[in-house]
Amino acid sequence: MGKTAEKLAMSAEEYLQFQRDSDVKYQFIDDQVYAMAGGSEEHNIISLNMAAELRHALKGSNCTPFIADMMVKAGGNYFYPDVSVICEPDDKDDRYLKHAPTLIAEVLSKSTRRIDLGKKKLAFINIPSLQEYVLIEQDKCEIEVFRRKDNWASTYYFLGDQITFESIDVTLTVEDIYAGINNADITKYLKQMSEQAAN
Repeated sequence: MGKTAEKLAMSAEEYLQFQRDSDVKYQFIDDQVYAMAGGSEEHNIISLNMAAELRHALKGSNCTPFIADMMVKAGGNYFYPDVSVICEPDDKDDRYLKHAPTLIAEVLSKSTRRIDLGKKKLAFINIPSLQEYVLIEQDKCEIEVFRRKDNWASTYYFLGDQITFESIDVTLTVEDIYAGINNADITKYLKQMSEQAAN
């Protein structure tokens, strides 16, 4: 979440019109409007990896992945998740807004961590259709998945693990999601794989 928009407070109806007329993306949280900050290179790579892998796996199904240009309504708030998957038909005829996501994934950064783990998480898990909420670290290789069926308890995944997103019946490796990323965890993991292959 970035800087606050010029008009700090407005109604949801005012926000939706304001957003439609703006070239800048804003999120609407507790009657406050916030401009979205740009993401890092790592943030973009991870988001695109996740969306691309899901798009490939879900081809021909009734589920469609979206990236951060698609707005999602969560209670009285409006967000742009990094990746969302919609499987249910939306009873609202709106090409810019979705109401019933099945899965939402956010790539964490220092500027968004507090809200992703706090207000966003609370808003998202109260969407009746949502089954899985995924938090992906960008500075280390760690993915946390919250599942409705587990009463929103979390499970952690690391390099070498596979993650089954049960709500959409898709299994990805942690390596798939971090493809193209170069950080200390990746370097250590690749070194271990190389040493194992040599033995």
